[in-house]
Amino acid sequence: MSTILITGGHSGIGLAAARELAAKGTDLVLAGRSTQRMQPVKDDLTAKYGVSVTLLALDTSSLASVRGAAAEVAKLCETGEVGSLAALVCNAGGRFDGEVTYSPEGYETTFATNYLGNFLLVDLLLPYLGEAARVVFTASGTHDRDSMDGRLVGAAVEPDAALLANDGKGGRKALSAGKRYATSKLCTIMYAYELDRRLRSAGSTVVSIAYDPGSVPTTGFLRGMPKAVQWFAATSVFSWLTKRIGGVVSDVEFSGASLAELACSPEYGDRSGEYFQANDGTLSSVRSAHLTYDRRRAKRLWEDSERLVVRTADDDETARVR
Repeated sequence: MSTILITGGHSGIGLAAARELAAKGTDLVLAGRSTQRMQPVKDDLTAKYGVSVTLLALDTSSLASVRGAAAEVAKLCETGEVGSLAALVCNAGGRFDGEVTYSPEGYETTFATNYLGNFLLVDLLLPYLGEAARVVFTASGTHDRDSMDGRLVGAAVEPDAALLANDGKGGRKALSAGKRYATSKLCTIMYAYELDRRLRSAGSTVVSIAYDPGSVPTTGFLRGMPKAVQWFAATSVFSWLTKRIGGVVSDVEFSGASLAELACSPEYGDRSGEYFQANDGTLSSVRSAHLTYDRRRAKRLWEDSERLVVRTADDDETARVR
């Protein structure tokens, strides 16, 4: 059986995807901050589908946690407890409303959680991906400042990793929560494209895909917002209004199933470097924001990200090619 690692696979879109994958007979590594919270999901999936489910403690906002999780995956692969990964699904993330906060390493929480932690995780786990494996990033249509989704949340700003990581420091006014979120997703898509270019240049068969699951308010994305806002966002009226003004809308089941398809369906095995979107019951390849195709900016983002994560000798040991 193939094995897929999915972050945030115990709730929302990630859980819907995990169920789809388990139903197909795929063994899973579920990665999240609390193994206690993930245990009921493991028990349910193993009982219903007979697949192997491994729990992995991982907080993508913490580079130390990412390193610990990657080392654990390396050990599981090397001992044969987990086979080489058929896909790495970087799905966990969040929007953090209120005053700006920082990760254990001192980086702005949204940027650290949604982008920088995934950058390091992929870097460390690439050697443990199998032939023609996939890396799928859950992004967001909010990354596009010219789209309705982008305007509703807050227009993304320049993808400058150093400034984003240190947002609100040095006397600078912090970005709004919406802008922080949208920009972190802009960086994610640019990284997915740059990863594709570098994989192709290296002759790798690994596939890199970016994915917008659409607006799915019931996943807890708005949990930091007032209760009235959360209630209204979950209504059919909100979905109708969002579609009327040009927003991208989906539901948990379809977006989760689409994420699972991108991770394992043969149909997407040669679609590296593309951006897919779930919109009102349809999954299709679409153009992302114009800025995401800027190779100069993407190269700088990659190089700045490398400096922020600061690879160590232990990292090199974890990520060595077997």
